[in-house]
Order: sequence, then structure tokens, then C-alpha cells
Amino acid sequence: MLFNSHEFIFLFLPISFFVYFYLNHKRVTIASKVWLIVVSLFFYGWWNSSYLLLIIGSVVFNYIATNMIVAYDETKEQYLSKKVLFLMTLCFNISLLVYFKYMDFFIVNTNALFGLDMTLMHLALPLAISFFTLQQIAFLVDSYEGLVKEKSFLDYTIFVIFFPQLIAGPIVHHSDMMPQFANVKNKAKNYKNIALGLFIFSIGLFKKVVLADTFAIWATYGFDTAPTLHLFEAWVTSLSYSFQLYFDFSGYTDMAIGAALLFNIKLPINFNSPYKATGMIDFWQRWHMTLTNFITIYIYTPIIRSFERLTFHKAMFATLVTFLIAGLWHGASWMFVIFGGLNGVGLVINHYWKRSKKQINSLLAWFITFNFINISFVFFRAKEWDDAMKVLNGMVSIGDPLHSLNLLQLLAIILTFILILLFGNSSKYLERFHFTTTKALYLALLFFISFGVAEIRSSSEFIYFNF
Repeated sequence: MLFNSHEFIFLFLPISFFVYFYLNHKRVTIASKVWLIVVSLFFYGWWNSSYLLLIIGSVVFNYIATNMIVAYDETKEQYLSKKVLFLMTLCFNISLLVYFKYMDFFIVNTNALFGLDMTLMHLALPLAISFFTLQQIAFLVDSYEGLVKEKSFLDYTIFVIFFPQLIAGPIVHHSDMMPQFANVKNKAKNYKNIALGLFIFSIGLFKKVVLADTFAIWATYGFDTAPTLHLFEAWVTSLSYSFQLYFDFSGYTDMAIGAALLFNIKLPINFNSPYKATGMIDFWQRWHMTLTNFITIYIYTPIIRSFERLTFHKAMFATLVTFLIAGLWHGASWMFVIFGGLNGVGLVINHYWKRSKKQINSLLAWFITFNFINISFVFFRAKEWDDAMKVLNGMVSIGDPLHSLNLLQLLAIILTFILILLFGNSSKYLERFHFTTTKALYLALLFFISFGVAEIRSSSEFIYFNF
């Protein structure tokens, strides 16, 4: 079930909302929790019910294991058992992800490397496995370090499968989300949160349906259909995908934040105008912020701690390794590894530049950063190396620069640059929102335009559903 579908907006979301608060109003808290779990599982099983057992099994296993870890006393003998249990649970989660996401990738590369002929498994990627696995790994590590604990199975299940953030994040921490569910005030309807939630949701819907899905048409043609690309076509293709990816994922995040607010739950901000960044460090502090936070805490920091004597150069090496891992996390393809490697190199260069204390004009810094990101996203989108080279070669081709010039595409790109560079981020409304007649009209206009466009096109999945 898609956030941008009629079934979700007009049936699933309102029914889930009213029943949840009705049960809380009747003070049957356990029933309200069970209801939230049931609707979240229904939401997840809408695509493929066969994977319900997978997510339920993962939740049950991790709940039991983390509670056993928390229950250990801090004696030397038991600490070893605690560590073994922690490592076993960590391996279970990683193995689950590797099996479903990377087995065919491993077989293909093993066959190529050793001249073998192992048969591919053709495993379907379970929806959201990357996100609910990462979230549980974070909880596992925090539990092992004594930072969190959760005795209630219902609460732990809600933490993992709460439907607004289940499929593609934002990645949340237990200590951030579950106290909100425990807050008595949040068990009653909050009309300010409802208004804000609908407003943010409508912005996300517009981003997805009107902006992202429009750019998707041009990006798909350039990457997947066109045999060759001239200068203008290649730049339209690369920029269209950069814009599609941003509006698609930030649109999903806005809708997730908006839907969660209806239940009085504030999810973390995941995007903060990333295309305004004036450096790679700045960019990754603005783009997919919860993933950046995760890889910093749970990948980069352990690598840093593994060094006996930390130096700046070793920290930069850890940065590069971290982003190679982060790139591969996105999918079983060398294109994602290249994407991660490019961003790692970009961050390392940025850190060395900052260390030199040399100044650079902010406009030039933005220009370099944006184009570097735009080029890296070519590899993120390309299915094969040849697809990436087709676009990149076209972007530097010598010939008629106005070949296949499309004024509509040119105007759309110019207006989009104005939108992302001169206008504020949608997250600013979370800090200072006051519902007015103007905002009500704005909300209605966004919904009207979005559904008008949606009637012309069929609902499309979000890009990050593939990860």
C-alpha cells in the first residue's frame, strides 16, 4: 500500500487513526497497541503477505535476544556469555540481510572470479528488510551497552513496525520514539498535530506525485531507453534523476512524518535542504540524516575504536571504508559501491581541505558540491557501467549543445533550482506551525493538484522501496 494511493489516504489512514484514538479514549491501552501492530502488519503485508512471517520472526528473535542481553549481570563470567549472545544476534540480523539481499550478487561475482557455474537463487527482496534490520541492530547495540531496554513485547513491536516509518525510515532510536507512546497526553487527539500532520503530508504528496514522478519520466528515458545522449539530453537525464531522487525520498519522509504526527508521534527530520550544501560534509549532514547518524555511530565509530593509535589519516581511511559499506547497503550492485566510494573520497577531500584552512567562495563551493553529487547519483541510478558512461560521456560531449533542446524540460529544471535554493525546507513548519485559513487553502490546493496529476498517472512506488 503506497502513501500516495487512494486506499491509504481515504481508507487505511483514517480508519487506523479513529480506531486507535477511540480505544485510547476508552482507556484500553493494550487494545490500542495491538490495533496499531495489526494495522502496521496489514500495511506491510499489502505487498506480499508471505514476508509477514519474516518480519514477525525477526521481531520476536531480536526481542528475546535483547532482553536476555539486558538481563545479564555485569560479572566477568557472565559478560563473556553476554558478548557471545550479542554477537550471535548481530550475526543473525546481518545474515538475514545478506541472504535475501546479496546472495545472487555473491554467486554472480564468485562465478565470474573462479569460472564456476553456480545457479542463481533469484530471491525476491523482502520489503523494508534494510530498514527494519538496521533499526533492530541499533537497538541491539544500545541494549548491549546498557543505553536502552524494553520489557514490553508490544512496545518493542510498535517500535520496529510502526507503519509510517516502517518501509523507508526515517531510522528511529527507541529512546526517541517510545517515550512519546508512553506519554499520556499523546493518547488523546491533538488537533494542532493533526493540522500540522496533514499539512506536511500534503507537501510530501505533492513532491512525490507532481515533482518526482515528472522527473522520473525524463530520467527513465535517458538511462533506460535512449541509445545515446547528446549534451542537453545527458544533463537533463542526470539532473532529472537527482531531482527525482530528492523529491521522491524527501516526499516519502514528509508523508511519514505527517502520518506519524496524526498519532502524536514526532519522527526525526531526514532532509534539510541538501542541495544547498557547500561541501560534502555539509551535504551528508543534510541528506538522509538518520542514515548518516546510524553509519556514524554504528559503523564509523567502531572502526575508529579499532585503531590503537588514532590519527587524522586513519580517520579518513575509516571514512572511506564506512561509505563503501554504506554504498553497498543500498543494493547488490557495484554501481552502489562506486557511489559510496565517490562520496567517501569526496568527504575525505573535504576534510583535508578544511584542515588546510583555505577559503573558497561559497557560490563556487556550492557549484562544485552539487555537480559532484549529481555525478555520483549517475552511478546510483545506472544499472550497469555502460549506462553510467552513456550519461557521463553525453554530459561532456562536443557537438551541437542545443541538439534536442526541450524548452519545457529547461524551464522545469530552472524552476526546480529556484525552488530548492531559494525556498525553505518543509521541516521548518515542524518548529513554528500555526494553522491559518491561508495554510488551509494551501493544503487544499496541494491535494487538489496532486490528485489531479495522480488521476492522469498511476501510483508509482517510492525509489527507496527497492533498498
